[in-house]
Amino acid sequence: METTPLARTLREQGANSDLVLIVDDVPDNLAVLHDALDESGYTVLIATNGEQALQRAAQARPDIVLLDAMMPGIDGFEVARRLKANAATAHIPIVFMTGLTETEHLVAALEAGGVDYVTKPIKPKEVLARMNVHLQGARRARQDARQAGQARNALDAFGYASITVRLPEGRLIWQTALARELLQRYCDTRAPETPPVVLEWLRRHAPEARQQGIEPPALSIVRPSVGATPSAAGPSQGASLSLRLHRQTGQDDDGDEWMIVMREVSDTAVIEAMSLSLKLTAREAEVLYWVVKGKTNKDIGEILGSSPATAKKHLERVYVKLGVETRTAAAGVAIKRIRELQPQFEI
Repeated sequence: METTPLARTLREQGANSDLVLIVDDVPDNLAVLHDALDESGYTVLIATNGEQALQRAAQARPDIVLLDAMMPGIDGFEVARRLKANAATAHIPIVFMTGLTETEHLVAALEAGGVDYVTKPIKPKEVLARMNVHLQGARRARQDARQAGQARNALDAFGYASITVRLPEGRLIWQTALARELLQRYCDTRAPETPPVVLEWLRRHAPEARQQGIEPPALSIVRPSVGATPSAAGPSQGASLSLRLHRQTGQDDDGDEWMIVMREVSDTAVIEAMSLSLKLTAREAEVLYWVVKGKTNKDIGEILGSSPATAKKHLERVYVKLGVETRTAAAGVAIKRIRELQPQFEI
């Protein structure tokens, strides 16, 4: 669940309290609810018509909307339908406020996307009680989103990027920052477009993964030259993008969603991963990498533009950090870690 700069600012000002949007064209109703919610610790936004409500909701992403059903211009029912039709605001619970008590009007409110309703004249205590029930779900969703974001950032930090693709339409609905960079670099595509080579691979293997739980073979994409089309990579073709189908993350009557984890496989990517995972400096990781490749200190010095003595000093610090005493032992630790992090990489 993404937040906008305005939403983050409002939450910071309100010490991360729940953000409530009140929509009513009657000033007295707004005043009563605003004061009651403000005293209860909520961060409050107001809108006096349907157009304002849609703008405020899109900009601030409130945790809940208190929505007057009958307003001039765009009425509450239409506001609710538009909020639910927009992916950015569809998750927000809507509580209708209405003076209409006939069953058909209450049914209309629920069919438009409302989760609950309160009748006028408004009783603040009743509104607060109803809100709290629906905000519990919003709070859990916000917490889950934060935890998911932390997990995704952790994956990015170790070079693992991830995306979620929805089938059957093949729309890319979610990606980490690193995934955005890698897909643009290797496939020259941007969300919501899923690269054709990725989509073809996913559509081919998703049915067996869904029905039998079989993990399909990884997809490897070679970075194309200018004007060329991205294609599946063969062995030993240098830098490539490796993709694995991680798991199914959602399913409904209209389709399903799949998370894909990707990683760049190259000398540079391996060195960066070793540096992060083994807590080595960039230069120490470079030296260790070339030790794994069977290079001598003299060779390493020439590759890195330094002397054999400098390469030896870096290697000695690597021994200390890895808790080993020999070149062979250091290489063994590195090879094990490389195989864990990048199993497709040929050592």
